[in-house]
Amino acid sequence: MAKLKLGVMISGSGTNLQAIIDACAEADYPAEIQVVISNRPEAKGLERAEKAGINAICIDHKNFETREAFEGAVHNCLKEHNVELVCLAGFMRILNSDFVNRWRDRMINIHPSLLPSYKGLHTHARAIEDGVRFGGCTIHFVRPEMDNGPILMQAAVPIAYDETPESLAAKTLTYEHKMYPAAIRMIAEGKARVSGNKVAFNGIDSGDVGIISPATK
Repeated sequence: MAKLKLGVMISGSGTNLQAIIDACAEADYPAEIQVVISNRPEAKGLERAEKAGINAICIDHKNFETREAFEGAVHNCLKEHNVELVCLAGFMRILNSDFVNRWRDRMINIHPSLLPSYKGLHTHARAIEDGVRFGGCTIHFVRPEMDNGPILMQAAVPIAYDETPESLAAKTLTYEHKMYPAAIRMIAEGKARVSGNKVAFNGIDSGDVGIISPATK
């Protein structure tokens, strides 16, 4: 069976990229990375890709006069590498609706909150300030509206009384690294697909065990 061809878009250190690279190194993993694209030349994730022998390309947004021109170059790069699924992994640019719609239902993103709560930036600090008991992370199919789209996976992370944005980010990141390869696998194996505004699953058990925070005896 042919493996799903991935294009991973990054802007920074690429720790989620590394999780995907590690998963793709397994013989039975049903996907492979065709290209890694960064809009920042200093992004460490480019080094991670090069080390793994993956095409690593910088398309610096600062070199383009318009957002449309930049996104056109990114789109062409993805098509040249026969990408079937775009994975946004810490890509810190808002994409225009034209680009998003070109890749509708073929582009996913990971966001460090339990969407639809805490869209945008500073998610952990905002959750702590509001006193909610859970933070978390979400993988979703991308839509033109920021941090919006059918939700594929979520992980809930309890927030301690003395939590800091840094400690909550560190706890959440461990779940991001587990979730992203798992989400890609579900798509590659045909076990998850978009149906209206939701994701429909085939042969996936959502479980029925809840979590309480603070924990009770």
